[in-house]
Amino acid sequence: MFTLPTELMAFYKTNVEFVSQHAVDPDMRRYAIAEEAPRHYIDIDHYGDHPFETVPRKWDSAVAKFSVDTLMEYGIVPWHIERMYYRLVDAFKKEDALYILKTSADIGHYIADAHVPLHTTENYNGQLTGQHGIHGFWESRLPELYSKGYDFFTGKARLIADPLDMAWDAVEKSHSAVDSVLEFEHQLNDDFASDRKYAFEERGASTVKTYSKDYSLEYHVRMDGMVERRMRASIIMTGSIWYSAWIEAGQPDLNLEITDDQKKQEEARFQELKSKRSTQKIFGRAHE
Repeated sequence: MFTLPTELMAFYKTNVEFVSQHAVDPDMRRYAIAEEAPRHYIDIDHYGDHPFETVPRKWDSAVAKFSVDTLMEYGIVPWHIERMYYRLVDAFKKEDALYILKTSADIGHYIADAHVPLHTTENYNGQLTGQHGIHGFWESRLPELYSKGYDFFTGKARLIADPLDMAWDAVEKSHSAVDSVLEFEHQLNDDFASDRKYAFEERGASTVKTYSKDYSLEYHVRMDGMVERRMRASIIMTGSIWYSAWIEAGQPDLNLEITDDQKKQEEARFQELKSKRSTQKIFGRAHE
């Protein structure tokens, strides 16, 4: 929000609670919609040793080379970010406040996913290297413990010439960090006995097993700010995507509101998705 120019910032600030709440909707939909899961990742290493040379950036070219079924099996996050960008442009053109906010929340989620290194590899949870659980460790446990010390002021949003190229650049930078994410944890695991690696913590009415604070701190140090850098990059990209979509739509007046009835309907829909999350098996692969 704070990357945006005044007029745009005022609109999002008024609706910041709505956007924050609905930023998790894409994860909720994975439990209800079979096509949702591949939108969150791309297993780019499936395509060989030089995947960014092998996989065309344009959707139609990639389909012609690999087929829709293959692309869906191994993830489509950069292409879906582009698709959502044009939906946001359309939402701004229609001056539909609810459509704008829901699409903005969704695209922010997919952008954040593209900035997670483990969303770019078949070894997405360390399951191929005996490091099961590293996905949540990197993207959840470390921010939980240390994000209060991160600097989230990234400067001003900028106009994006090509959203698809920006999405692919984010994926490529994320993937370049995969080896470090895995290797540093592997080295650390050798240095810590199991009783020092894990701890039990109270979460509400439950006691959960999680990575210990000592283990987490050492991994965070070895990461040398990687989690913060990827979060910062996702922030400025999200702001720039919102801003660029508004510009491309002709900078419409944003003196718009969502009605109380619309808020109630969205809350009911959110609770329905939440209920499905707790009772249904996920479609496709989970990154949790």
